[in-house]
Amino acid sequence: MENLRDPRLSSSYWALRATFIAVPILAGLDKFTNLLTYWPNYLSPAFGRLLPMSPSAFMQVIGLVEVFVGLVVLSRATRVGAYIAMAWLACIAINLASMGLYDIAVRDLGLAVGAFVLARLDEVRAGVPIRSHARRTADATT
Repeated sequence: MENLRDPRLSSSYWALRATFIAVPILAGLDKFTNLLTYWPNYLSPAFGRLLPMSPSAFMQVIGLVEVFVGLVVLSRATRVGAYIAMAWLACIAINLASMGLYDIAVRDLGLAVGAFVLARLDEVRAGVPIRSHARRTADATT
């Protein structure tokens, strides 16, 4: 457990945590202003036809979810927020890939991996025990 004091671990954790607080909150708020881009353009027409609301209204709902995720990462539930962000980003990548926007989809999959790493680093910092098959097998034989 001595390696938990390694500043490289701490700086990696805080860099990812700051990213997954700021980016979802800022992107979520931008769903209401469309300053960065016109977000409804990034909704697959196939998915858009399934919605009971306009693409603009749906993107505003998405914005609220993104702000919520950023606030959860900010709270003591960082790990939960990071896992939600990971799943959320994977869903975004699926939507983008369905539109042929593979370059952006790959970027969002990379962000999903970053959210996963944040969740795992938070587990290490919290001292969550390892629950692997190998560990259970080793424990059973001793």
